Amino acid sequence: MASYRIAEAAELLGVSDDTVRRWIDSGRLAARREFGGPAVVDGEALAAVAAGLHEAPEPGTTRSSSARNRLAGIVTRVVRDTVMAQVEIQAGPFRLVSLMSREAADDLGLEVGVRAVATVKATQVSVDVP
Repeated sequence: MASYRIAEAAELLGVSDDTVRRWIDSGRLAARREFGGPAVVDGEALAAVAAGLHEAPEPGTTRSSSARNRLAGIVTRVVRDTVMAQVEIQAGPFRLVSLMSREAADDLGLEVGVRAVATVKATQVSVDVP
């Protein structure tokens, strides 16, 4: 089972370390201490918070920045059938969905709570500023 230090969780969620600590203190995010060491956050709990953290923008809405082609995030959902897998990643405010072979998903060990990097390749990229 994947687990993350507070700083890692904060980076994946796109918030400060202090925000993660407040969420732990308030019970919004579960954490535990391993062998008296620093607090760690369970990957599945982190994925649940990440999935609900950022609402999808309305269609046609633009933001003041453009995402780069490599987006680090956390796997929030994996649906497998006999041949294919659908993998959802929350990378800050961006929700990405990838369709891949089940074999690839299995080889990569993709499960809810696992850190992943989505690489986006496109023939055209549009950048808008509101």
